[in-house]
Amino acid sequence: MTRLHDAELAAAFDRAAHGYDTLVAANPGYHAHLRRSARRLGLGPSPEGLRVLDLGCGTGASTAALAAVLPGAEITAVDASAGMLERARAKRWPGRVTFVHASAEDLTGAGAGAGSGNGGQGGTGGPDEGGTGAGIATGTGAGTATGTGTATGTGAGIGTGAGAGVSGPFDAVFAAYLFRNVTDPDAVLARVHGLLAPGGRLAAHEYTLSGRWAHRALWTAVSRGLVLPVATALGDGPLYRHLWRSVVEFDTAAAFTDRVRAAGFDRVRALPLPGWQTGITHTVVARRADRPAGPR
Repeated sequence: MTRLHDAELAAAFDRAAHGYDTLVAANPGYHAHLRRSARRLGLGPSPEGLRVLDLGCGTGASTAALAAVLPGAEITAVDASAGMLERARAKRWPGRVTFVHASAEDLTGAGAGAGSGNGGQGGTGGPDEGGTGAGIATGTGAGTATGTGTATGTGAGIGTGAGAGVSGPFDAVFAAYLFRNVTDPDAVLARVHGLLAPGGRLAAHEYTLSGRWAHRALWTAVSRGLVLPVATALGDGPLYRHLWRSVVEFDTAAAFTDRVRAAGFDRVRALPLPGWQTGITHTVVARRADRPAGPR
């Protein structure tokens, strides 16, 4: 099968959101790995006002990891799938967490950041059960439009539109299982670089194979022997066949670190994750360098 891209991939995640969330909830190792990667940002105890962008937040597992590891941070969680984002938003969150419906590619456009356009003046958002929370602007070019809203139920508010409410600088960007799913990883890395404050941190928690035949074979065996049969039984076979293929066709860990370095980051390292995913999944950590991105 061919890989899914853009709107087709977002629609597949919309359809699979319930089953995906169920599988993630049943896998404690998944959450432990995300928390490990969040700690690898190296931010330590987070002071009030630290701003973190969770890019490709899915149903909120990465957001929960960030909230646990960085309890004082303001977290903006972004995803292209409305279905996945709705599952995330329905959970209980502190008021410092806000969700935005936009794709990572949208954030590369002029509307994100300090762009102009038909921006809103804030939205709803907030803590677990009412109170006042930070809202998110809606609309194309709403990069600098934020506001304060009052939440009336469980969960955090959602902004909508291309880059809605996503304005830097951020102290850190966390991206779990994102880069192999975007059409242009270099463009997304360039926008991440632009959204980070000087010296800001990036942690990409990603399936990036080591390049060794044994790790590729193990990934294929686990996918075909366990993941795909379960996903097919849930009706989500096409998405998980995409998952398998996207991993084997994406950068190796070494190639991805080169890609990140070329995008203007320094102190780039690929750190393995423990267990059977060693050599299959890595945390690629980096810091925004004070130099222009190099050519690729």
